[in-house]
Amino acid sequence: MLGSAGLYAATCLAALLFLVPFYLILRNALATDPEITGEEWTFFPSDIQWGNITEPFDDPTVDFARSLWNSAVVGILHTVGTLLVCSLAGYGLARIPYRHANKVFYAVLGTLMVPTAVTFVPSFVLVSSLGWVDSYRGLIIPGLFSGFTCFLFRQYFLGFPRELEEAARVDGLGYWGAYWRVVVPNSLNFFAAIATITFISGWNSFLWPLVIGQDPSAWTVQVALSSYMTNQTVNFHLIFMATAISILPLVCVFLFLQRWLVQGIAQTGIKG
Repeated sequence: MLGSAGLYAATCLAALLFLVPFYLILRNALATDPEITGEEWTFFPSDIQWGNITEPFDDPTVDFARSLWNSAVVGILHTVGTLLVCSLAGYGLARIPYRHANKVFYAVLGTLMVPTAVTFVPSFVLVSSLGWVDSYRGLIIPGLFSGFTCFLFRQYFLGFPRELEEAARVDGLGYWGAYWRVVVPNSLNFFAAIATITFISGWNSFLWPLVIGQDPSAWTVQVALSSYMTNQTVNFHLIFMATAISILPLVCVFLFLQRWLVQGIAQTGIKG
């Protein structure tokens, strides 16, 4: 009983600590700059500034609505593409007999040891030579393959019941048919977990969109947020309100997929 109470108290404390940043964002988003930077702290603004909600969209210097749309397009297409590419690669490494499969797998793992800074400049040169600067292609395609995601899919598929695939092959399905009609429908929890993590990662990416999206019309929401901080001025309540709006889609995605996220993480298949 005492141990359960202690575990419950620790869980509640961890949840409160997790929610503190969200509280600060919401509190400051609805406050004035003097209240944010003032010496006296109030739990919530004495006069809630509801007009702050529309201020990011009314700013003539930044097309915030366009940046939200760009982030949504990049996040969704990046997630779908990564799931397709990495799941196929992981399934091939786990199921298709090939004498060099382990070597390919080790090469994929080797990409995890290469710092991003090493490949950043060559990737930009390649994207620039293809004319993909300021385009969705340049923002999405270079990041479709992830060595770590491929590793997770391979480990998961190693633990997938072979009996289901063998039954599919008896019915005349090949590797592609077994993957698409048997494996994927029975792995939706894992796919949802990877999709959640990938979408959040794509939405929050900053450095690559900053370099590729040189025109303001190609800015993602993270780049737009950075534009609110300059050497001359910092509009605190505008930054916090824009931040609150930008994390709202992530919260919605997480709440919608949280059940599948937990189940999918439990099925990551590291045991394989």
